[in-house]
Amino acid sequence: MVMEVDEPAVAATTSQNEQQEHQNDVEMDTSEGPIEHDQTFEPVDQINWKFNQVKGNIDADVHTEADVISCVEFSHDGEYLATGDKGGRVVIFQRDQSGKYVKGVRSREYNVYSTFQSHEPEFDYLKSLEIDEKINQIRWLKKKNAANFILSTNDKTIKLWKISERERKIGDDAWNLPRSNRINTSFKGKLQIPSIVPMELIVEASPRRVYGNAHTYHVNSISVNSDQETFLSADDLRVNLWNLEITNESFNIVDIKPANMEELTEVITAAEFHPTQCNWFVYSSSKGSIRLCDMRDRALCDAYAKIFEEPEDPQSRSFFSEIIASVSDVKFSHNGRYLLTRDYLTVKVWDLNMESQPVETYPVHNYLRTKLCALYENDSIFDKFECEWSGDDKHILTGSYHNLFRSYARGNQGEAKTWEARPQEPHATLRSRFVVPSAKRKRNNLSSSGETTEEDLSSDQLQFDRKILHTAWHPKDNIIALAATNNLYIFSDV
Repeated sequence: MVMEVDEPAVAATTSQNEQQEHQNDVEMDTSEGPIEHDQTFEPVDQINWKFNQVKGNIDADVHTEADVISCVEFSHDGEYLATGDKGGRVVIFQRDQSGKYVKGVRSREYNVYSTFQSHEPEFDYLKSLEIDEKINQIRWLKKKNAANFILSTNDKTIKLWKISERERKIGDDAWNLPRSNRINTSFKGKLQIPSIVPMELIVEASPRRVYGNAHTYHVNSISVNSDQETFLSADDLRVNLWNLEITNESFNIVDIKPANMEELTEVITAAEFHPTQCNWFVYSSSKGSIRLCDMRDRALCDAYAKIFEEPEDPQSRSFFSEIIASVSDVKFSHNGRYLLTRDYLTVKVWDLNMESQPVETYPVHNYLRTKLCALYENDSIFDKFECEWSGDDKHILTGSYHNLFRSYARGNQGEAKTWEARPQEPHATLRSRFVVPSAKRKRNNLSSSGETTEEDLSSDQLQFDRKILHTAWHPKDNIIALAATNNLYIFSDV
């Protein structure tokens, strides 16, 4: 049940100046001033990625749809890595616990820790609609005891899972009565106190809460609040606020559904809470705008506190302009100062203090601008790529087609490199790729020593069914996890 909350509106007689004062009362304050256009960041070097691991069958050319990875997420301490797939399964990996060191740093290998079925396929009989078991997102709660907790969601239902370890049991010879046929057995002799003995480690995943029946449309985002007591869930038209302990009601905090659905012009594509301010959250739209809301201002946050959008150049407008402007992912930086957004062709960094335009724009695959018609025909133009911050907010990660991915060093004037996720020898440095537009000839990529520094790849050779949509960056170390169809690649800088 979703509880509709009336919005405390400003009185109709309020003058324009008073409304402006009301807006200023809830103006958001940050510790630093806005970044000027000519201000540069302290340059950092680009990371040269090295191959660590690949999970999944890399030899099979044919894979089942259920094995395709649909989300990737590191835990807050980076000790665990969770993936969800289209078959409704969640696989949790744990960082190597053997104490092994490689090149002076702790081993960065991840091993399977637990696997469980999170969601099953369902059928909505009222709407005659099948509900897929695909896991849309996974979010970790901060660890408070020995157990771990995660939220997982498909299109309709959100679940809270507890992942705990059990490595002790009651000894078989410590019972006062036999385990079988207790009814006809009477106790005689000395009373024994059951003893606890070691056993093989068992990792159990048990559902603790199920949050359902609150979304009419498909859930695309969940985000845990910094207070670790509430979380939000967003679908195409609404954002709901939940308490982790209450499953039968939620509060609707954003509702953009028009009275007449024929007047619908945009949908919600992603939403996230601020990392430290429990009353701030953002949501992005298919029109390319990002709205920052403050729950202290009003209960229904249809009236946003700030909107971040870049004015469109009328001369460059085309049939595809609105499609490629749609924001597929939005992430707060770890320090809470910036927003990172991904649309079809670019990654942008926004300062919370400057709404008019992004402070940084990074092209991802500009060579696809000439292929938008073909991408529209095969529906690839609607792919939703994710983006990710590094733990220190100095680097940015996102994926592309042909299993290519790019990482950007903020403040570095050099062009960002492109790598391809493919199996290699452990700890081998990846050779960067350079995509050449089909009309251009391949470059001479020989260094002064005569060695090949980059591999050229023609844009006509790109395989659009091989793509990296889902990415994750370790919160402390330079370790990244990339979902490439049914494979999980792990790379690091060591």
